[in-house]
Amino acid sequence: MVTPMKSEVSGEARIVLVAAIASGQGKTTVTAALARKLLRQGLRVRVFKCGPDFIDPMLLERASGAPVQTLDLWLLGEHGCRAQLAHAAAEADVVLVEGVMGLYDGTPSAAELAQRFGIPVVVVIDAAAMAQTAGALLMGLRDYGPVELAGVIANGVASRGHAELIAQSMRGISLLATLARQPVSLPERHLGLVLPAEVSGLETLLDRLADTLVLDETAWQQVRGTQIAAPSPAPLADPVLRGRTIAVARDAAFAFLYPANLDTLRLLGATLRFFSPLADQPLPEDADALYLPGGYPELHAETLSQAKTWIASVRAAHAAGLPMVAECGGMMALSEALVDVTGKKWPMAALLPGCVTMQNKLAALGPQSLADGDDALRGHTFHYSTFDTPLAPEAHLLKHPSGLQGEAVYRFGSLSASYFHAYFASNPQRAAELFLPMEAPCTP
Repeated sequence: MVTPMKSEVSGEARIVLVAAIASGQGKTTVTAALARKLLRQGLRVRVFKCGPDFIDPMLLERASGAPVQTLDLWLLGEHGCRAQLAHAAAEADVVLVEGVMGLYDGTPSAAELAQRFGIPVVVVIDAAAMAQTAGALLMGLRDYGPVELAGVIANGVASRGHAELIAQSMRGISLLATLARQPVSLPERHLGLVLPAEVSGLETLLDRLADTLVLDETAWQQVRGTQIAAPSPAPLADPVLRGRTIAVARDAAFAFLYPANLDTLRLLGATLRFFSPLADQPLPEDADALYLPGGYPELHAETLSQAKTWIASVRAAHAAGLPMVAECGGMMALSEALVDVTGKKWPMAALLPGCVTMQNKLAALGPQSLADGDDALRGHTFHYSTFDTPLAPEAHLLKHPSGLQGEAVYRFGSLSASYFHAYFASNPQRAAELFLPMEAPCTP
C-alpha cells in the first residue's frame, strides 16, 4: 500500500473488472471509452490497471480525469489491493479495473483478483471476425473460473444486425455495450501505445470513442454495486529518506514511472526534484540521489547524445559518489553507446561500460523480483534491447513464478543499473536502500 488508509474507510460503488480472452482485444480502448462516457454523465470515475504497465495508465488517466494506480495481487498483496479499492469505492461512483492479458493468464491472474474481492467481470471481445461464436466463448470464460460475468462489451461491431447476432448467442449474458469499428485507432509502437502527450487531438479522439460506445443503460444499471471494507492500516514506513532530495528524470525519454514509486519515496521522507535530460537540464544542485526511470531513450538518442550539460552533471555526480538508480531506459542512457534499429550508433553518458543495441524482437518480458520472500522488491522487465558489457553482475533477479534467473543487476561505483522496473511500494524499506550511500562503496 502506498498511502496509509483509515480503517473506517469503506464504500460501495459499481466496480467492474474489464477483461478479455487475450491481449489485443481492445481492453484499453474500451475502458477509456467507458470511463470518458461515464465521466461525461457526471459520475465520479476511478480507474485501476491490473499488472505492470506504464502507458495504459497514462491514457486512462486522460480518459477518466483522475490518477490511475496499479492493482495487482503479486505486486501489492491482498492488503494493499483492498486498501486501494476501498479508498476508490469511498470517493467514486464507478471503479473500472482494466485486466492484463487474458482473464485467466498470469500468476495471479485478473480472474483471481476478481474472485478475491467479489468484483463482477465485464468481458471485451473483438467481434470484428465473429458473430454467434461469441456466446460459446463467453460462456467458457464465465464457467472456467468461474467468475461472476456481469456482461460483455463487443468491440469492432460492424452494424446493428451484427450486434443483434452477438446478443442472441449469449443465452442470458448481457450485452452491455458495443463499440463500432474505428477509422482511427490509438497509435502504437514497440512497447505499446504511443505516449498520450505525443498523440495529436487525443481529447477529441477520447470524446469520439465515448460517443461511439453504445451503452445499454438498463443493463449497466443492473450491474451490482460492490462494498469494499478497508483493512486495518498498514504500519507506516520508516522515513529513512527524510532530509534527502532525489532528482527524478521526467520527460518523453524517461516516462515509465509508477505513480506509486513517487508516492513511496515521499512516504519515506524524500523530497523530489524533477528535471529533463532531453531539455539538457543538469541534475538539481541540491540532489542527494538520482532516479533515472525507463522510457524511450532509443527514440531520442540523437538529442540525448548532444545534451552536454546533462551529461556533464551526471558524470560529476557519479564521480562524487551520488547514489544513482537507473532502470531499463535509464540504464541505456548511461551506457557508453546506444545502437538504434537502423544500426546508427549514438554516444551516451558513458557511466556504464558497454553498448546497448536495439532489436526488432522482444528481449525479455515478465514479472521479476530482487530477492525473495519478505525481503523481495518486486517489479517487472520489458525491453527490446540487449546490453553488452564487461561488467560482472552484482546480482540477478528472480523470475516469477518459476524462480529462474532473471535480469542482471550491475553496480558501478554509486550507480545501480538494471533492465528491472521496480515497484517501490512492494517493499519500501528495500527501495529506500537504493537511494542511500553505500557503507563501503564499490570501486569502479
